[in-house]
Amino acid sequence: MKNIVALIVFFLGSFSLLSAQTDDEIILTIGNNKYSTEEFVRIYEKNNNNLFDNSEKKTPKEYMELFINYKLKVLEAERLKMDTAKAFIDELSGYRDELAAPYLADITYNAEMVEETYQRMKTEVKASHILVSLNKDATDTLAAYRKAIKIRDEILNGKKFEDAAIEYSNDPSVKINKGNLGYFSAFQMVYPFENAAFTTPVGDISMPVRTMFGYHLIKVVDKRPAKGKIKVAHIMKMFPKNASEEMKANLKRQIDSLYILLKQGADFGELAKTNSDDKRSSIQGGELPWFNSSRMIPEFAEQAFALKKNGDISKPVLTPFGYHIIKRIDYREVPSFEKAKKEIEGRIKKDPERSQYNQKMFINRFKKEYNFKIFDANLDACLAYLEDTYKEGLTSPETTKKDSILNKALFELDNLQFNANVFEQYIKGQTVNKEAKGLHSELMKHFEAWVDKEVIDYEDRILEQKYPEFRYLMQEYYDGILLFNLSDSKIWTFATRDSVGLRDYYEKHKGKYSWGERFKGYIIKCKDQETKDEVDKFFAAGIPVNEILSEINKADKRVSIEEGAWEKNSNPIVDYFVWDGKKPKDFKEGLEFIRGDKIGPEPKTLEDARGLYISDYQNFLEEKWVKELRKKYKIKVNKKILKTITSV
Repeated sequence: MKNIVALIVFFLGSFSLLSAQTDDEIILTIGNNKYSTEEFVRIYEKNNNNLFDNSEKKTPKEYMELFINYKLKVLEAERLKMDTAKAFIDELSGYRDELAAPYLADITYNAEMVEETYQRMKTEVKASHILVSLNKDATDTLAAYRKAIKIRDEILNGKKFEDAAIEYSNDPSVKINKGNLGYFSAFQMVYPFENAAFTTPVGDISMPVRTMFGYHLIKVVDKRPAKGKIKVAHIMKMFPKNASEEMKANLKRQIDSLYILLKQGADFGELAKTNSDDKRSSIQGGELPWFNSSRMIPEFAEQAFALKKNGDISKPVLTPFGYHIIKRIDYREVPSFEKAKKEIEGRIKKDPERSQYNQKMFINRFKKEYNFKIFDANLDACLAYLEDTYKEGLTSPETTKKDSILNKALFELDNLQFNANVFEQYIKGQTVNKEAKGLHSELMKHFEAWVDKEVIDYEDRILEQKYPEFRYLMQEYYDGILLFNLSDSKIWTFATRDSVGLRDYYEKHKGKYSWGERFKGYIIKCKDQETKDEVDKFFAAGIPVNEILSEINKADKRVSIEEGAWEKNSNPIVDYFVWDGKKPKDFKEGLEFIRGDKIGPEPKTLEDARGLYISDYQNFLEEKWVKELRKKYKIKVNKKILKTITSV
């Protein structure tokens, strides 16, 4: 229900935006759909200002064509009712929850907290822990604390921390990591845990630390300077669940083929869009959000941070999730305090542990803004009714009396009244200590929590109306998800599966991608001179390669023969013999040699350049599709307004 409400609020916000426009404010009309100048200018400036290459910047007139294509695709997705699919609604609602979170929490942070957090951002702590969890109602707090103290004493008296973790820890991951959490920095653990880890000396074990999960014993293993942050893109071949070794080997061959294409000059972003199994990043050309070394699995992070320059590309990297090719896009050292301060303040706002103590003040600010008012007499009557209900058990006040109480408002917010019957429904879902001596105080505590919830829920409902930047960002997510889903089914996935269409496209454009001059033949590596003599004899006699290998390697492997075609700079042994290149490292003179000939430039086959031709075929399909959409809808641009927009 919450997801549906969020979606309705979004649509109401969008509708009010469009309906408020006058004809003079509308810059584009497609069919019956109108688009405001404000929306166009915002997207135009945002996209043009984020370009690294100024030559790619568009004038407003040029960008209008892209804007039209963009909106046409969204309209087509709506026509196909993609916006009513449950998966779409759930995904959009999830994004809205994430985007709304900073608007629904606050914290008054002081200079000391910001400075403390900055110092922690400059450091990474490696720690292990033992968790003594609490029961659901946390009624065993003292027993859990005493157990943690007992475990700590055992460790101080000589028991290995790892052995104690396996024996006592309630953290399910202990079976795998023996309590080792690896490296982490500020904001990566709940605040009490982070605080203890950063203030405990290396080699020491903390006293029990209470968090929402229970009590922790923390052993600090190491502290090191943070490595900064890196932004990369990746192409991934993901392991299916319970993947066999054969499946993994097939994925390895696929990632190796993509790596060869990249070494030959293929566009990384295009290959990521068409070949990466990470669909969330593939739409962005494989780009991942910025991360530091402790926020990514070690196998991936180590290879990413090993890339020395922007644009460098890794060899295929194996992680527990699959194979990756990583491209470094940018790198940032830990920023200065002045540059980091604003980000730290923003993240403190989003940290529930740090901000919990101030949430009440935040809510009080909304109460003041929306003229919050309690109806004391109605509240007293409602609480008295609830007390009687709990005390009398099944016996309850007569219906007329009940209705007269529950139909009255308990408080008012922004001229909206919230009735007692809503509070009654809320409290039925709460745990109330009916035996408490202070039942009235218990009910009052729940009333205050209900009020806080309703205040935040109300603010959540009006975010689109209250904050234009939030409304526009939600519109971008709405459009973007629809555009991705439609493009994936109509263009990207279709192009990879349409073997007949792809072959036809290749035949019409054969020769667009060609090999340069190559050496075609064999690279041969022999164990000793005797083996080389045998190989020479067999080659001279015209014996097939598979028979040579079978004969010579009968007892043990004495020779390897690799067949292929190599361009200059693609293999050091071929370069050495064919293009007078530098002698390869660890080269065995006389025992490593080649057989074959140079061949001139020739067109690449479809299999040779499959990724490139798929990318071109996708572009072809998209251009054809857009032309069809432009014929389908009546398009009208307000050129008078368009001319008034300044290029950026």
